[in-house]
Amino acid sequence: QVQLVESGGGLVQAGGSLRLSCAASKRTFSNDAVGWFRQAPGKGREFVAAIRWRDASTNYAGSVKGRFTISRDNDKNTVYLQMTSLKPEDTAVYYCAADWNTQAIRSIPSRYDTWGQGTQVTVSS
Repeated sequence: QVQLVESGGGLVQAGGSLRLSCAASKRTFSNDAVGWFRQAPGKGREFVAAIRWRDASTNYAGSVKGRFTISRDNDKNTVYLQMTSLKPEDTAVYYCAADWNTQAIRSIPSRYDTWGQGTQVTVSS
């Protein structure tokens, strides 16, 4: 069974940086897309960023554009989310998700097939 495992969350002060990782087991990313989503307490799951594995094309939510960068490492079969200039409103559980066998870079959670367990990011003011 394919699994996605996130890591890299933690507590950081406003203005700081964190890098999240999403590694896949039992399947190698190829003609797929990988997205990052987040969910704050009492709110729905929100799109953050996504990347198309084949050519590393990306898509970002407006709220993170210019602050967050999504990237991938072919050799490590891993997707990263570099987060800079963090704000308290970025506090949430961050999830990575895989949209298998697609050329689309979607922002809708229901279009993604496999999800990780999530990692907590807390930004203090």
